[in-house]
Amino acid sequence: MPTSQVGDRETPIDGIRKAIAKHMVTSKHEIPHAWMMVEADATGLVRYRDGLKNKFKAEEGYALTYFAFFVKAVAQALKEFPILNSTWAGDKIIERADINISIAVATDDHLFVPVIKHADEKSIKGIAREINELAAKARAGKLTQDDMSGGTFTVNSTGSFGSVQSMGIINHPQAAILQVESIVKRPVVIDDMIAIRNMVNLCLSIDHRILDGLVAGRFLQKVKENVETITKENTPIY
Repeated sequence: MPTSQVGDRETPIDGIRKAIAKHMVTSKHEIPHAWMMVEADATGLVRYRDGLKNKFKAEEGYALTYFAFFVKAVAQALKEFPILNSTWAGDKIIERADINISIAVATDDHLFVPVIKHADEKSIKGIAREINELAAKARAGKLTQDDMSGGTFTVNSTGSFGSVQSMGIINHPQAAILQVESIVKRPVVIDDMIAIRNMVNLCLSIDHRILDGLVAGRFLQKVKENVETITKENTPIY
């Protein structure tokens, strides 16, 4: 057991940090992790959201974040690839009927993972509202057990911290977690010409007992397609 030296600062471990630590150890101990990443062109999403954000905030009272669009894109992809929305149960794999997206919400001291239930049935506005409400409850220490339970797949906005690539630890007993990284302007070759585009890395961690590279890759390609086709014409907010 490590001991303190002169000048070191000790911080007692509270109940929340102990629970997080136990959960992470269980995830790494029980789940054989594998990782994949794709990059998506989010230029259409950026233009669409940036053109709406001020009007939306004035009318609704909360922000229309990029993250709401990504959660919707993932929820839609899970409908097509339900094996990603599953749990290892020893002698069987349970595919969950409900698509309940866990989202990582960080406070100064802790990381919470509240749940947007039936995310596939919600509009982008509805998802944005729940993200705002759950984040506010987390910061105020008012998340309930119901807020935290029932998640079937996790989406983490690591890009909000400036990250461009990461390997998430799966939220046990789920089968996968998707890290949405920073949207970064980069030169991209399109039709043999160089254009400046808003690119984002989508990093997927999978339970290799349940999922292999083929289905995980197809799922990521579907999320990428969903993100790249977000436009004013085909992506209603309400």
